[in-house]
Amino acid sequence: MNINLTLLGQMITFMLFVTFTKHFVWPPITRALAARQAKIADGLAAAEKGHAALLSAKAQSALMLKESQQQAAKTLLEAKKQAESLLALAREQADKAGEQIINQAKGQVAQMVTQAKEGLRQHVAQLALLAAQKVMSQTIDDKRHHALLDAFIEQV
Repeated sequence: MNINLTLLGQMITFMLFVTFTKHFVWPPITRALAARQAKIADGLAAAEKGHAALLSAKAQSALMLKESQQQAAKTLLEAKKQAESLLALAREQADKAGEQIINQAKGQVAQMVTQAKEGLRQHVAQLALLAAQKVMSQTIDDKRHHALLDAFIEQV
């Protein structure tokens, strides 16, 4: 084996190159790789935190949705109860108003019947007086009496 100077020069150059690379090239590359690895790890941790926060937000929104639906159901039930009570009150007031109108109408009818009876009494009394005046003004015999009554009945 023939080791010559060229091979020795190449070995020294290679050693210098390895030493130079080891001191000046590899440290920045390893730092960049470590920084990149830390950045990726931070990104993955942030993604995990984001995913956990998303799950938490979904659960919280589902809970809030359920609570709002329950509140809406309660509000709707209260509104229905209030509407039913208002409707019952309105019916009661309408019934009272109807009874008052019926009572007023009955009173008016009774008053009209009383007035009609009174008018009829007065008219009958006037007719009786008129008939009595006619009967008294003429002589009374049976034929004449019956004729006057027939004539009076026909007039009435």
